[in-house]
Amino acid sequence: MLQQENKTDYNSLIGFALIGIVLFWFLNEQAKVEEVMLQDVTEEVQTKEDMTSNAKDVSKVSVLNDSSSYISSELKEVYGAFSNAASKEDISEKFYLENDLIKVEVAAKGARVTSVYLKEYQTHDSLPLNLLCEDSSRFNFTFWAQNRRLQTSDFVFEASQALLGDKQHLSMRMNVSEGKYLEFFYVLAPNSYKVEYALNLVGLDGVIEQNTPIELDWSAAIPRQELSRYNEAMNTSAYYYADGEVDYLSSTSNDSERVLDTEWIAFKSQYFSTVLKSQDLSNEIALSTIDLPDSEGFLKTLNATANLNYVGGTHSYSMDWYFVPNHVKTLKSYGIGLEELVPLGWSIIGWINKYVVINIFNTFEAWGWGYGLIIFMMALLIKIALFPFTYKSYSSMAKMRVLKPQVDAINEKHEDQMKRQQEMMALYKQTGVNPLGGCVPMLFQMPILFALFRFFPASIELRQQGFLWATDLSTYDSILDLGFNIPFYGDHVSLFTLLMTATTVLQMKYSNSMSGSNAQMPQMKYMMYFMPVIFLGVMNSYAAALSYYYFLANLITFGQQKLIGSMIDDSVLLAKMEEKKQNAPVKGKSKFQSRLEKMMKEQQEAQKRK
Repeated sequence: MLQQENKTDYNSLIGFALIGIVLFWFLNEQAKVEEVMLQDVTEEVQTKEDMTSNAKDVSKVSVLNDSSSYISSELKEVYGAFSNAASKEDISEKFYLENDLIKVEVAAKGARVTSVYLKEYQTHDSLPLNLLCEDSSRFNFTFWAQNRRLQTSDFVFEASQALLGDKQHLSMRMNVSEGKYLEFFYVLAPNSYKVEYALNLVGLDGVIEQNTPIELDWSAAIPRQELSRYNEAMNTSAYYYADGEVDYLSSTSNDSERVLDTEWIAFKSQYFSTVLKSQDLSNEIALSTIDLPDSEGFLKTLNATANLNYVGGTHSYSMDWYFVPNHVKTLKSYGIGLEELVPLGWSIIGWINKYVVINIFNTFEAWGWGYGLIIFMMALLIKIALFPFTYKSYSSMAKMRVLKPQVDAINEKHEDQMKRQQEMMALYKQTGVNPLGGCVPMLFQMPILFALFRFFPASIELRQQGFLWATDLSTYDSILDLGFNIPFYGDHVSLFTLLMTATTVLQMKYSNSMSGSNAQMPQMKYMMYFMPVIFLGVMNSYAAALSYYYFLANLITFGQQKLIGSMIDDSVLLAKMEEKKQNAPVKGKSKFQSRLEKMMKEQQEAQKRK
C-alpha cells in the first residue's frame, strides 16, 4: 500500500562545502590545467574522521597528456596506486549496451551510465526519450585508499566488451597492477529493461582501507517528458521498498528521509522509473527531493546516498538497474514489487483497480480495440453492473417525489418544528420510505469513481494514444490555447472537460426533478451548478481519458434515469404506498424517534431562553 505522508526536511542532514581548489602547474609545456571543486559531505563516519588529519587533499585533477610509460609525480601524490587511471587522455569516450527496448550509454570517465534511451517511447514533442542527462546526473563511489579520499568519478576506466551467449557484457576497470583493480561490470540481456550491475574490488588488500565504508552518491535531475508539467511533477518523487512495502517522499514539496532495510530505491516520474536494487543497500539510505524551476526543462532533483560495508579483501557488490516504463504488467514480471510504482490508489480503491479495472482494460486491449472504444465499453459495462444500485436510488427518489404533496401539507399544518418532524417521520415509516434511500446506493458507486480517477492518469497504455480531437489520452485535450493563464482553470480549453461538465449539469438537473429536491431543499439548485464548475477547473488539465469516461458515464446514467422514469408510474407507486400506510401496524416510537424528539425539545428550550 502506498501512503503519501508529509515529510520533514532535514536541511542539516548533508551540507555541501568547497574543500579546496588545487592548482597544479607542470614544467612540461604540453601539460594542461584544470580547476574543479570537490563536493564533500559534512557528516563523516567516525573512521573517516580519524583519518582526516593525515589524509592527502584529493580533488579533481586535470587529465594529462602523459605517455603510457610516464606518470607525473603530482598524479602519484594525489591518487597514489590509482594514478594510472587518472592519467588517461580520452575522457569523452562512450560505450553502449543495446537491445530492442533500451540503449544504455556508459562513459569512460567514471564508468557511469550517462544516458538511457527507451526505444519504444518518445517525449511529448516527439524527441527520443532519455531517462538521464549526463550533465545533470551523477553516480559515484567514494572510498579511502592509502590515506587518500578518492572518487570513481575522477578516473578514466578501461573498457572491454564481449557477447556471451545472447547477453552483452561490459567491463570497466581501474587497474592498479596485474590482478588488482576496481571494476564496474554491466550485463544486458535481450528484450529486457534490466541491466545487471556489479562493483567488484579485486586484489585491493593494502590499497583500499579496510573496515571503512564505501559511499554511494546517486543523483539525477528528472527531465520533463510530458505535456502537462504540473501532472508530471505531481507524480515524480523518490520511492523505496522496505519491510515488504513501497513508500515514497512527498511529490508536492521538497522532502528528505532516512530509511533502513531497503531492497530497492527508485527515481520515478509519471510514466518512467530508474530503479537500483541491491541487498547491499540494507544500511541506512538518505533520500531527498528538490523542486526545480519551470524554465530549466527539469522537474526535480532526486538524491540518494548510502554506505556499502567493506571489510577488506576481494569483494563484489551485486546490483541491478531497471530502466522501465511504469507499465503494471512489465513491472510485475520482475517479481520484486515494482508494480507498486504505479499509483493505483490505496485500500479498496487500489483493490478495485488491481483486480477489476485492469483486468477489464487488458481484456479489451487484447482484442485489439482502439482506446476510445475500450473506454466506452468500460463505461458501459461498469454502468450496467451498477444498474441495480442506480435503480434503487432513483426508485427511492420517486417515492419522495410522490409523497411531496403530503409533506407540503404537514409543513403548512404545523408551525412547530418538532411536531412537523415527528409527523414526517411517522409518514415515512408508515409508507416504508427511507429519506436517505436515494443517497445510500450511490455511496456504493463512489469507490469505483475514485478508482477510475486514479487509473486513467496512471495508465501508460494511453500515453500518446489519440482519439477524435485528443492527440494524447494520457494528458489534457486542448481545442484552444488561450495564451494566458486563468487561475484555477489553466491556459487552454479542454473540450472533453466541457462536455463532461455539461452532461453533469444535465444529469443532476434531471435527478433533482425526479426527486423534487429543488422544492424541498432550495440550496440543491446552487449545488447543481457549483459542483460542475469545480470539476471544470479540476479536470481541465487532467487526462483526457478520464474526462471522456466521465462524459460517457453521465450520458449512460442519464439514459438509465430516463429508462427508470418510464418504468415507474407515480399513481401506481402512490397507491402501493397508501395501501402500505393503511395496513401499517401501530407501534410505539423507535429509539431514533425518541432521541430525535428529545434533541428537538432541547433545541426549542434553548431558543426560548435566549
